[in-house]
Amino acid sequence: MYQYKDLYTIDFTNINYYYDVHFTIRDSLDFPDYYGCNWDALWDCLREIAGDHPIHIEIIGLDVVEQKFGDTAEKLIGILRDFKHCYDDEYVDDIRIEIVSGDVRVEVL
Repeated sequence: MYQYKDLYTIDFTNINYYYDVHFTIRDSLDFPDYYGCNWDALWDCLREIAGDHPIHIEIIGLDVVEQKFGDTAEKLIGILRDFKHCYDDEYVDDIRIEIVSGDVRVEVL
């Protein structure tokens, strides 16, 4: 079940199969075992944690997702961007999402 952390790291560098994307998200964000491993379930679980505490998510290996599963990376970033701005930007300052590649960090706005 969801446990608050100062930093959540989603590391996709070792994924091999499409469902590894969702398993990695589930485990990295401490989502419940009943997480449905689909985009609607991701959205539902993210909205449940909005507003509880400041949230900082870093994503490593997004390029691996993009190389292996095409537009899946774009879909994920779109959902995370929507999450950052959910509830009419009520929590926009409390949600920080970064894509990490080597020493470069790019914040999702």
